[in-house]
Amino acid sequence: MAAFASGLASTIFYSPSLHTTTGQASLSSPTRIRSSPHVFRGIQSFRRFSQNVTADRFNSFSCNCLSAVSTSTIDYEFTDGGKEVELKLRLKTGEILSPKDISVDADGTFLAVKEKRNGLLITLLETNQLFDKIMPSETIWYIDEDQLVVNMKKVDGELKWPDIVESWESLTAGMMQLLKGASIYIVGDSTEINQKVSRELAVGLGYSPLDSKELLESFSKQTLDSWILAEGPDSVAEAESSVLESLSSHVRTVVSTLGGKHGAAGRADQWRHLYSGFTVWVSQTEATDEESAKEEARRNKQEREIGYSNADVVVKLQGWDPTHAKSVAQASLSALKQLIISDKGLPGKKSLYIRLGCRGDWPNIKPPGWDPSSDTGTHPQFT
Repeated sequence: MAAFASGLASTIFYSPSLHTTTGQASLSSPTRIRSSPHVFRGIQSFRRFSQNVTADRFNSFSCNCLSAVSTSTIDYEFTDGGKEVELKLRLKTGEILSPKDISVDADGTFLAVKEKRNGLLITLLETNQLFDKIMPSETIWYIDEDQLVVNMKKVDGELKWPDIVESWESLTAGMMQLLKGASIYIVGDSTEINQKVSRELAVGLGYSPLDSKELLESFSKQTLDSWILAEGPDSVAEAESSVLESLSSHVRTVVSTLGGKHGAAGRADQWRHLYSGFTVWVSQTEATDEESAKEEARRNKQEREIGYSNADVVVKLQGWDPTHAKSVAQASLSALKQLIISDKGLPGKKSLYIRLGCRGDWPNIKPPGWDPSSDTGTHPQFT
């Protein structure tokens, strides 16, 4: 799987066959060596981890996506000190190590820590996806007794890191500070995929799961197939649009929408209330590589008659396996994280859009009192 940003939307390409590739910048020697403990004042959220980690092909990614950690056992301490994060790795006991025995490579969201033992270079930790970007030139490390301490300066000092790496656990914890209660809508041609991905997201975030198919069938007291057969897809799409209107003022929900021709999200003129939350377009593709998927996403965004092209982020799937819905949900959160970090005002803007009545004027919100039915000219954007 690979990730990239395209225009205002962030796009993820999901392919089980792809493997991790990373670029590296080397810090050949430590910039600070100390033999006594290094104390950071005001550090909060101290966490200690000792766990077995294996990265399989479904959660190894090449860019701003899910994390890949290369090591059999990780035993480390992590602290977020505001503008800096600190990582402590326990070294092998009983041996005296010098700086020449340690290698620390860092570049943006990549970190590799290696130790020389008996002439062999052993990987202590390697990830191509730190939780967010760091400043490589500001990275310092030193040996403190039996620990290697790596101090990294964040690019975004306001973003709280739940963990050193981007993972399902860190994303579900860290996205709360970014979403600020905004709801998430899963759209795409497959109702089944939308349902499974939205349920994983709801569980992970602690949001309320809502399923437009279930709501419609409960209201009409008939199956969706029988409804389409009796009244046609347009009737179902109009009904779902009414459901989405009633849900647009809700917060902290993940909404699964209908796929196919009978879904409101597939119609460009039915997005008025979908704009109230962050939308993820889960799209199946025959693309075999990242560049092809990127080009396909660009074409999709230009086809404005396709309702899904209005989505905030896109997840491109090369194949689908229901057992890996959680991986797709993780990719969705990663894409949303990229998007919101690029414009932290988006959640507040979504809230404003709701307060003004979801009038369809997204993203260029008009002043209060604007009536889309009587609009005859352009207006300044209201923020």
